[in-house]
Amino acid sequence: MAIESVKIIQLPKILDQRGNLSFIEGSKHIPFKIKRVYWIYDVPGGQVRGEHAFIKNQEFIIALSGSFDVILFDGFTEERFHLNRSYFGLYVPNMIWRSLDNFSTNSLGYVLASELYSPDDYIRDINQFKEQKKWQK
Repeated sequence: MAIESVKIIQLPKILDQRGNLSFIEGSKHIPFKIKRVYWIYDVPGGQVRGEHAFIKNQEFIIALSGSFDVILFDGFTEERFHLNRSYFGLYVPNMIWRSLDNFSTNSLGYVLASELYSPDDYIRDINQFKEQKKWQK
């Protein structure tokens, strides 16, 4: 996959004076069925999360609270996305290297995944990732 496949998706937003509501329906608002959900929180200042790619897994990343940056690299091009609204999410296809940093205090990252957890789906070495991408092009 190339960086052009990454996209910010605006989620439905129902405005109400009592408080707003947003929602996600798998295969409707995002291009995959949701098989797993996890969240990232209590990240100490200056720490980086992620730093890997997935062979099969696709993700949809939302800043439910606070803000953080998602840095994506397709093997050739790098792009940084700042997430800070709970009604916008970032779709990240498989075979894109991802890192998350610049977490604000009390930020909460919410991630929807297309696959169940499998350690075999991870590429954790950037040089191995670059080599695989070179042969895919």
